[in-house]
Amino acid sequence: MSNWETVKLGKLAEFKNGLNFSRESWGKGLKIIGVSDFKDRLFPKFDTLEEINPKGVVREVDHLKKDDIVFVRSNGNRQLIGRCLWLKKLIEPVSHSGFTIRLRFKTDLVKVPFYVYLFRSEFIRSVLSDFGGGTNINNLNQGILSNLNVPKPPVLVQEKIAAILSAYDELIENNQRRIALLEKMAEEIYREWFVRMRFPGHKKVKKVKGVPESWRSSCLGNIAKFTMGQSPSSEFYNEVGDGLPFHQGVGTYGVRFPRTVTYCSEDGRRAYKGDILFSVRAPVGRLNIADREMIIGRGLAAVRHKKEHNSYMYYLLKAAFKDEDIIGNGSIFNSVGKDELAKFPVFEPEFNLVEKFDNMSTKMDEQIMMLMQATECLKSSRDLLLPRLISGKLSVEHLDIQFPPGMEESVHDI
Repeated sequence: MSNWETVKLGKLAEFKNGLNFSRESWGKGLKIIGVSDFKDRLFPKFDTLEEINPKGVVREVDHLKKDDIVFVRSNGNRQLIGRCLWLKKLIEPVSHSGFTIRLRFKTDLVKVPFYVYLFRSEFIRSVLSDFGGGTNINNLNQGILSNLNVPKPPVLVQEKIAAILSAYDELIENNQRRIALLEKMAEEIYREWFVRMRFPGHKKVKKVKGVPESWRSSCLGNIAKFTMGQSPSSEFYNEVGDGLPFHQGVGTYGVRFPRTVTYCSEDGRRAYKGDILFSVRAPVGRLNIADREMIIGRGLAAVRHKKEHNSYMYYLLKAAFKDEDIIGNGSIFNSVGKDELAKFPVFEPEFNLVEKFDNMSTKMDEQIMMLMQATECLKSSRDLLLPRLISGKLSVEHLDIQFPPGMEESVHDI
């Protein structure tokens, strides 16, 4: 075990609750970090933050500063309590909502990245979520954070631990950028060829009302097969791996592939590896891809191209349903049935053009799959190392650490 000093977090940092404001304050002028912005991120995503009109609501003291850490203070979901975001870079003025708490270190004898990883460790997360008391809303408060016992290793040790973990995160971030770039490229090529109709050789093709003469008006049912989900009884659901993965709807969607949380021991309607998972209940049209055989509930349909051009089908659906809920009906939640989905209008381009695009986009999709698998391995390795490093069980004092590019600036400050 480490002989690091242990201190109360209140000796190292100060805290402030976020802004309370009414709906009338929504507008433009100042970005706000709210509970919905945390997810599993390390940094806030500035381009998706809500905005308010700061006039008469926000003071200078309410603005966040570089290296502030923001915690979820209260929410109906106990698992969110204590989740944090790090303001590593301050891209533009930003504040935070009343359901969050801001931490700001008041001493130079700490390195912020070390404590960011400490706060994200399972031990600290479980301690903070255990404080989420109350019958309806879970709460974390400044007193709880101030009295939290935290390790205070030597500054150079803090730097080394953060450097090791940051190296993983920078590789993960790089993979995520490459994934986003590959998907954007495939989407753009699809739009260029099949929406703008500027495919290879398009200038030599005769068009009628802007559409190639050889393309015919059709519907999804002519080019795709559908399996509509149907939920087995909940008594067959489990989390121990008995049966096949079970997915009910968008709740288990990931960036591209679903997260497996629940299994079903009873046979049911299935999606197979490569099938496109199409949400048939609000939001109608959201997509994921089945990465293995699974049972699907009534919130999903499995879609497969009749000639196995599933990559083409994925980008077709992504373009066609970029605006969610454009089809379907329902008195409370929008939903769509098999007949309505099958009748959705599409063009059928020449087969060789579809095949050419599918061959190209399939190669991109395979790269995306490999990058995602590599990213999951990196996350797993990082998460195994994190508790051993943060607790001092794995010593770094005598390691010669090469600091990753993202930490070079802070290292110069040691």
